[in-house]
Parts: sequence; C-alpha cells; structure tokens
Amino acid sequence: MKPDASERPSVETFEIRKEVEISAPIDIAFEAVLDQLGPEGQMPGDKPFPMKLEAWPGGRWYRDLGNNSGHLWGHVQVIKPPTLLEVCGPLMMSYPAANHLQYRLTAEGNLTRLAFVHRAMGLIPPDQRDGFAQGWQYWVERIRDLAERKSPKGKKR
Repeated sequence: MKPDASERPSVETFEIRKEVEISAPIDIAFEAVLDQLGPEGQMPGDKPFPMKLEAWPGGRWYRDLGNNSGHLWGHVQVIKPPTLLEVCGPLMMSYPAANHLQYRLTAEGNLTRLAFVHRAMGLIPPDQRDGFAQGWQYWVERIRDLAERKSPKGKKR
C-alpha cells in the first residue's frame, strides 16, 4: 500500500544569519569561535556543553560522551584562521538532514565583526526549525563574551 502525499515527509530548508560586533582583535575572536565549538562550549542557561573540534580540513566536530559513545555534529570543510571556519554535517539533527555553518570574521579597526550563517535542508520538523534562531543568537553572543573576556581591550558585559 502506497502512502498518500499527505503522509510523505517533505524536505524543508532554512537559512539563519546572525552578526555580532566583538570588542577584541580578530585573532582572539577566532580563538573564541574555536573555544565555543570546543571545550568551553555552552548552551542557553549557561549549561556546559563541551565538544571536540579537530581544527583542520576534514577534522571532526563531535560530542564525546566517553566509553566510545557520542554524537558526530560535523566536519571542518574550510578553515582559514583567523577569518573563516565552515563546518558541514548533521549537527544535532537525528534525522535525514544536511547543514552548513559559516563563521566569517572581519577586522574593523580595534573590533571584529562575526557574520554567522546556518543553512540546512532535510526532513526538519517545524517545531525544531523554529528554535534555531534563538539558539544561534545565544551562540554568537557567547563567542563575543569569550573573546571580550580574553582581550585586554574587551568590553565587560
């Protein structure tokens, strides 16, 4: 028996863009990106969420839960310190999906501008899709805060 069209999942796509100004030099801001994607990762509510990032082309980005268990979030597609990091992979999605994250940093005098883009396609449930924008806003603000704490000229927020 064939399912009718209303029962077939549909492929969804979305694109989220976030931008933040960081009061820190570009090298420190890039290091903060790596920290948030790595050992200093946090989720909303200041919940620690340490990850492992192998910061080279093809390197893995994953959550290590110990005892050979965990979650693969993606692979480094492009890394050009201190201006660009791109990651592609399933991220936190446990269903058919492809994602691309881009962190582009630009020096602007004593500041750094971080432009973040998340593009996704797959069988993405609407309730999950709708929460990504808020989560990524927290994520880029966390990167800003990490960088500004490390920078001698950083703002104290």
